[in-house]
Amino acid sequence: MSRRLNRPQAILLVLFWILLCYMVLVSARRIDGPLILSLVISGALVFIPIYKSLKK
Repeated sequence: MSRRLNRPQAILLVLFWILLCYMVLVSARRIDGPLILSLVISGALVFIPIYKSLKK
């Protein structure tokens, strides 16, 4: 069983995800559907576990 995230860890993880999204969007030649879909999926993979961890 995994440990729960505390609030500073969750905030740091969200900030790193935002930085990664910014870097991807700035370096992209074109913002199209697959890029947006991958960002949405990565957001779900980041935010759902954080929400479940902080909800407990």
